[in-house]
Amino acid sequence: MSAARKPCIAVLLGDPAGVGPEMGVKLLARAANVQAAELLLVAAPSVLASGERIAKTQLDVLRIQPREPLRFEPGRITHLVLEEPAAGPAPLGECSEAAGQAALQALTTATELARTGALQGIVFAPLNKHSLRMAGMHEEDELRYMQARFGVENFVCEFNITDGLWTSRVTSHVPLREVADLITPQAVADAVHIIDKALRRAGIARPRIAVSGLNPHAGDGGSIGREEIEVIAPAVERLRRDGLEASGPWSPDTVFIAARRGNFDAVVSMYHDQGQIAMKLMGFERGVTLHGGLPVPVATSASGSAFDIAGKGIAQIEGLQHALDLCVRMAALQQ
Repeated sequence: MSAARKPCIAVLLGDPAGVGPEMGVKLLARAANVQAAELLLVAAPSVLASGERIAKTQLDVLRIQPREPLRFEPGRITHLVLEEPAAGPAPLGECSEAAGQAALQALTTATELARTGALQGIVFAPLNKHSLRMAGMHEEDELRYMQARFGVENFVCEFNITDGLWTSRVTSHVPLREVADLITPQAVADAVHIIDKALRRAGIARPRIAVSGLNPHAGDGGSIGREEIEVIAPAVERLRRDGLEASGPWSPDTVFIAARRGNFDAVVSMYHDQGQIAMKLMGFERGVTLHGGLPVPVATSASGSAFDIAGKGIAQIEGLQHALDLCVRMAALQQ
């Protein structure tokens, strides 16, 4: 692909029972986004129609069928028209097999196109994991679902990004009682290496990475747990010997204060809520989730499917806009 050519980015409308279709249509209606990349809308007609109705916006699209080659026209979005879900229309504001089918079909189609090299990135509006499981997804989340379809065997991780600060985590969607046993030197190293690589792909030459402790006060010298002494600190020291600018373990209750001041480019947390709560408090509406470790950038907003406001036309898209901006930038740098 010529370096001058705009990257091709798939845009998915997320869970049709939530705010995803509305958010996706609002995103695609912005002329600057259509100019920034070749945008491929992957959706069943009814999901797009729902989003247009709720957003009170009609998109100008070039419709193609799944078996047709991808093609684009200046200033227009290409709509890859998917079949309607076999389970029928998805009821608004609740989990259902129909909603999961529509979201999973779009996710599967976009992943396959990216796997074959037709796409350079994927942006999706909020999904609902329970609906995806009702439709047949067996993995713990959409990241692991895509990992399996891409055939990626290495470590993958969600990155959460707010105002230029990135996070990764050693464990993710697992019960809290299992976390301590999953904190190993290799797991810590994997979480640091993957975010270091992603930040470099995003244009940061030498990322500064803070590694959080697991226990209160980072174990307080071993009096509140020894994971920091026996696992995390040795892992950080090995990473530093390997040339990464990693430091820690830092106390979990203060590391994000230092990061917000600009002392770090990224924080590696030990479990889901340790990082997520801090990041969402710093800017929930602006937040981005990037799926790290996949062959192409895959991004979404940090917000969820928001069933409580589905259909009301009031969903904000700042986070989804940031997700698209990041995806386009990373895809362009990889060309």
